[in-house]
Amino acid sequence: MTEPAHVKLGPAPGNPASYGRVAVLMGGSSAEREVSLRSGSMVLAALQRKGIDAVAFDPAERTLGDLAAGGFSSAFLVLHGRYGEDGTIQGALELLHIPYTGSGVLSSATAIDKIRTKEVWRAHGLATPAWRVLESGFAADEVVAELGLPIAVKPASEGSTLGFTKVVSAPGLMAAWELAAAYDDIVLAEAFVNGRELTVTVLGSGKVARALPVIEIRAPEGNYDYQNKYFGDATSYLCPAPLPPALTTSLQSLSVAAYRAIGCSGWGRVDVMLDDSGRPWLLEVNTAPGMTDHSLVPMSARAAGLEYDDLVELLLADASLKIRGARDLPGGSR
Repeated sequence: MTEPAHVKLGPAPGNPASYGRVAVLMGGSSAEREVSLRSGSMVLAALQRKGIDAVAFDPAERTLGDLAAGGFSSAFLVLHGRYGEDGTIQGALELLHIPYTGSGVLSSATAIDKIRTKEVWRAHGLATPAWRVLESGFAADEVVAELGLPIAVKPASEGSTLGFTKVVSAPGLMAAWELAAAYDDIVLAEAFVNGRELTVTVLGSGKVARALPVIEIRAPEGNYDYQNKYFGDATSYLCPAPLPPALTTSLQSLSVAAYRAIGCSGWGRVDVMLDDSGRPWLLEVNTAPGMTDHSLVPMSARAAGLEYDDLVELLLADASLKIRGARDLPGGSR
């Protein structure tokens, strides 16, 4: 299924008043603040073009007290990385009884942790590259013997390829570990998969979650780093990816299964490598993907016939409290 036809839209589009006052949470204090501000400004503009009473809210500059007192009916989360994509702000919104877009506390916390994500996928029988945690004093030769070369070294809980290194020889492991450790206390070493880099947007929740068209990413020399993701024009994106129909369907089904295994809801993006033999390997799932002019979710939605402003409204319409019974608590019926 390549279109979001069965994703529940919630309040009827075209009735801006039904959404009440919306806080667009952007910025924050993570290493991805700059990209979050860019994403948030575009989401805010889209909601306002729809006639929705939406305002910007930066948790790095305002308090939760301000959020509680703001009269908000819901929150659109465009916070990337720590404190925004890790269950932290989701927990605060649950306590404040403010429905929000995207995944809940547990699924957000699981998805941002690449190691926990891989453990869940493995438990579900879903293929993900072999890995190990790199701790201070690790033996580089042992790591190479276990994982082979090249090796992907990255922080366990960061996004946007921050702190990422492709290591091609044992001596390079230490420098890669030091870079990743500057972002996170836990560093992941993962067997590098050579092949085609793909990503799949998933919309909805549970049994009605559906995948949008697959995107293939072709970055200069295969280096899809922070600069090439958000600021350069050298990376090319093929959407829909030039794949046989049966393989496309299989990748979409795999991505939905990976998304559901983590318990994601609302929206997300699953990153996959297709190795040289044609076997897919799951890398990670993003629960608050970018929404900039370089971002992949809007690109995939457009290929499915869903323009940016309509995508944003569809995501807002799905805002909810995720903790069972939360709407029955005092103040929970906003």
